Amino acid sequence: MNLACESCPVKETAACSVLTEDERDALAAAGRTRTLKRDEMLFAAGDEDAACATLVSGALKVSAYDQDGNEQILALVHPAGFIGELFAPFAHHDVVALTESKLCTFARGDIERAIDDYPALARALLRRSQEDLLATRNLLELTAHASAESRLAALLHDFAAAASQSSCHLAREFELPLTRGEIANMLGLTIETVSRKLGELEDTGAIVRKGKRGIEIVDSALLQDISGR
Repeated sequence: MNLACESCPVKETAACSVLTEDERDALAAAGRTRTLKRDEMLFAAGDEDAACATLVSGALKVSAYDQDGNEQILALVHPAGFIGELFAPFAHHDVVALTESKLCTFARGDIERAIDDYPALARALLRRSQEDLLATRNLLELTAHASAESRLAALLHDFAAAASQSSCHLAREFELPLTRGEIANMLGLTIETVSRKLGELEDTGAIVRKGKRGIEIVDSALLQDISGR
């Protein structure tokens, strides 16, 4: 395994983890590392030349804009997530860094060849597409039916899960990658409601806020219970 893959923090969880060492080295040779600053765009809506990428660290948002220029956040991408529409441009979606983010990027043609050459990779990407679809459905159901408190608790739960080094437990502490305005946008709430519900979650003993964006999970079971996860 080459040095970049050996030190990659998502080498065991990214789609490429299903490849053999030689296959991963061959794929890595076709890719390049890219670092984005907060608010820097990875792909723009309608980009015909958009590459594909695995997020190594940081966080991204997938968003669209209506005719009045209002942003709608459609999805979040966490480390090990795969970004890219392999056989179509991004149509109406922008992909933008929420924090400083490091990615392993590939030209679409290189990924298409890798899918042909490595059936295990094709299956892994299909599973991730199914997981992304399920996450989108869960978000739609959450914003349509759940209480404001449940929506926010579920989002914090998901952030803590994404920040964890283990699938068995949530991260104890993490930084919110979204501003309160972005959280309100994503959950269909007002900024004032987000602020109030964060305070209420802290009052229940589920979380503690640290600084501007820091969150400590004090009682993960309580947070999960409130979220309905």
